[in-house]
Amino acid sequence: MVEIFDNIRKIYTFTDACPELAEHIEFFSESSVEFTQKYIGNSNFSVKMFPSWTPTFYINLGAPYLIAVGQRQHCINVDQDILILRDSIVERFNTPSDNIFTVKFYPGGLEAVLGISQLKCVNRRVDLDAILPAKLLSQIKKPITFAERCELMQDYLLASFKERQQKDYYLRFVRDCISNYGVSDMQMSIGEMAERMFVTSKTINRYFNRVVGISPKNYFSVVRARIALTYYVNHKTDFTPFDFGYYDMSHFYKEVVRFTGKKLIEHVAA
Repeated sequence: MVEIFDNIRKIYTFTDACPELAEHIEFFSESSVEFTQKYIGNSNFSVKMFPSWTPTFYINLGAPYLIAVGQRQHCINVDQDILILRDSIVERFNTPSDNIFTVKFYPGGLEAVLGISQLKCVNRRVDLDAILPAKLLSQIKKPITFAERCELMQDYLLASFKERQQKDYYLRFVRDCISNYGVSDMQMSIGEMAERMFVTSKTINRYFNRVVGISPKNYFSVVRARIALTYYVNHKTDFTPFDFGYYDMSHFYKEVVRFTGKKLIEHVAA
């Protein structure tokens, strides 16, 4: 299964974060044996996800599994839980009996809630026992319901967030920039954004590198590619590259290759 091209969400159960954390956490989820059996059957399979720069917890509730982060492959044991930034292509190799509980943060959310800069996670896999209490991980791994796991995790994250009531100026600034980019239909240049935010382009670059880990130009190219490719897959006949700020279809195709590592025709033909 390939993100965007396939509906990878159909084999998971999801719930949103509470209002206090909704700005920083995209969702809690858990792989569903029932849904996997329904949509996949009893075969081994893989789920490939493209870069999103969204820190994600993977708490293992089942058997060992393999996960490829960029060019490196990792074997995750039964008692091993990890954090990855998703700054590169990620592919998890699954068996029908796998069971993973995940928490997906928005860019900068990890720092807002736990005080951990996502820059420290760039191009690496981090063991969660270095970030979360052993007692919490142990409780989440018990044979309880998805709702109970979400409650345990959310209570801990909310308590941490409340201790950090003073919101970080850099995080607010970057979020405002991301919002402005969306409102402009992804047409705003970094220079135009700097003018709107009453700062220099150099300042915006410094803040993005501090909060997200990459330059605003590179981050927005990822955002644009994800949105444009999703629209193309679902509305191919109505797709126009100019609507997403691309010069022409050739420009869009090149960005798809840069973003996914593969030519678009490989997926379309499949």
